Amino acid sequence: MIDLHSHILPGLDDGSRSLAESLEMARLAVADGTTHMACTPHIVPGMYENGSANIARAVQELEQALRRAAIPLALYVGADVHIAPDLPERLALGSVPTLNRSRYFLFEPPHHVLPPRLEDLALRLINAGFIPILTHPERLTWIKANYDVVEKLNAVGCLIQLTADSIVGAFGRTALYYSEKLLDEGRVDII
Repeated sequence: MIDLHSHILPGLDDGSRSLAESLEMARLAVADGTTHMACTPHIVPGMYENGSANIARAVQELEQALRRAAIPLALYVGADVHIAPDLPERLALGSVPTLNRSRYFLFEPPHHVLPPRLEDLALRLINAGFIPILTHPERLTWIKANYDVVEKLNAVGCLIQLTADSIVGAFGRTALYYSEKLLDEGRVDII
């Protein structure tokens, strides 16, 4: 199994707080059948100022620790990128990483407020040659009143990634409902 959305890198965001915690997360992932994992810490301007260089360094350091601990998990660089007007330019410059240097990247809008012109930003990204993967839209609080925006993002070329725990109800009824709706409509590309 391949995990394309993880917060396993220690100390870079609200995920793992220590190397020991990262190693335990890796052990659990391997025990569940994961063989490859994209390391995707948040990039949030003003909060988590991560970029390609420090994420790549953190991946290399964790890879060395995994080898020493004999944990068979292949790691790849990525990021969980919060939207910003200059995102197409930052991706083109390489200061924001894509998934393993591909055209794909995790694209996360704010959870509580639908940003203006989100579809325009998605189109700019796609026209620049990138493929946004909309992360866990089922958990966005604005999805109830703006489901059509998710439909439009998907229609223009954004892929959809659900959180596995949403499908079993761990994030509540609303996330479960929209997970099922997105699955029933055939919109989900990644779980």
